[in-house]
Amino acid sequence: MDMAVNAAVIRQHLIDPEICIRCNTCEATCPVGAITHDSRNYVVDADKCNFCMACVPPCPTGSIDNWRTMPKVRAYGVDEQLSWDVLPAELTPEELAESGVAADAAVAEAPAAAATAVATTGTEAAFNSAQYNATLPPWSAAHAYTNLYGPKAAEKSVTATVVGNVRVTEVGKEYDTHHIVLDFGAMPFPVLEGQSIGIVPPGVDANGRAHHARQYSIASPRNGERPGYNNVSLTIKRVLEDHQGQPVRGVASNYMCDLKVGDTVQVIGPFGTTFLMPNHPKSHIVMICTGTGSAPMRAMTEWRRRLRSSGKFEGGKLMLFFGARTKEELPYFGPLQNLPKDFIDINFAFSRTAGAPKRYVQDAMRERAADLAPLLADPNAYFYVCGLKAMEEGVVATLRDVARGAGLDWDTVGAAMKREGRLHLETY
Repeated sequence: MDMAVNAAVIRQHLIDPEICIRCNTCEATCPVGAITHDSRNYVVDADKCNFCMACVPPCPTGSIDNWRTMPKVRAYGVDEQLSWDVLPAELTPEELAESGVAADAAVAEAPAAAATAVATTGTEAAFNSAQYNATLPPWSAAHAYTNLYGPKAAEKSVTATVVGNVRVTEVGKEYDTHHIVLDFGAMPFPVLEGQSIGIVPPGVDANGRAHHARQYSIASPRNGERPGYNNVSLTIKRVLEDHQGQPVRGVASNYMCDLKVGDTVQVIGPFGTTFLMPNHPKSHIVMICTGTGSAPMRAMTEWRRRLRSSGKFEGGKLMLFFGARTKEELPYFGPLQNLPKDFIDINFAFSRTAGAPKRYVQDAMRERAADLAPLLADPNAYFYVCGLKAMEEGVVATLRDVARGAGLDWDTVGAAMKREGRLHLETY
């Protein structure tokens, strides 16, 4: 009897909806497609989760690391989890006993499933770019502070004041991208390049529930958009029109793009401990991005530029592969043109330029294979990928092809880059 009952017990993997900032990292990382989401929550399907733990280290808030001992027949379903505002409490011994489960029942399924996951995900049967994503920062990265201001009632958000809001792409009917600067005044809010913050939109949704925070990457260096001031900048794109030409107004991005100087916003965070830049001299940085995925790349570039102008840092190479549909839709296109060629090596890729063939960041990378291959093998070179999820697999597959074309063993190179915090993927 006990053996039968214990075999039907699982340690169910759940996501805390109060802490989750809906950054999509867990869903993008999960190798078995066990994580899904709707407009409010990210949830784990108990029938698919194999306890591989791949999603746990990259989560910026820790919301992914929650577990409940459950009779398998009573496991929380996806639809039920999607309706939650808070996590349910752990079942009491009495509640477990009512289901015929001993209070100290051992959960035998999780270790076996995890072992199976390790055995299956290590193969190259299906290319999985997420398996190469480093879960550790570069060894020389500065210490990152996180979760100083949280989303739970007991943890107050911090108020920031808008001190700048400018459009950074030409006006289009489908899109609108803004560079927004927030000042925190006297409230401590230390951030590093590669971190993100959460913006809490005011008001409630259609069901009368408060809006969840939306995550945005920091676009300014560690000493602020304006050096010496306690401020940060964000790169925010709002979609104005859907594929059918109907007007669209997203909750958070529309709210942020309409802000005026002097307005205040509620902020939580900061978040992120891995997508950080190296600080040691002569370290090289390769940045690959599309659209607003340029935000952390701008932050890293600007910090290196300030160090260079001060004469206090001898940096290595900076390479940027930046993709957009057209140059008019590419944020910061003008300022990028003014950066010295001996400071940064810029490679643009436009997929919708009239009269020209489609060109993606992967195409630009292949053209520079001779320059990328030595950097893949260099322990002082770090690669950062940020943008739409659709680009990630193609970019990492291109890195693999570049390595192989240079006679390098990609399995060895890719594993080393992950282990040494040299390949970072942040896609959405």
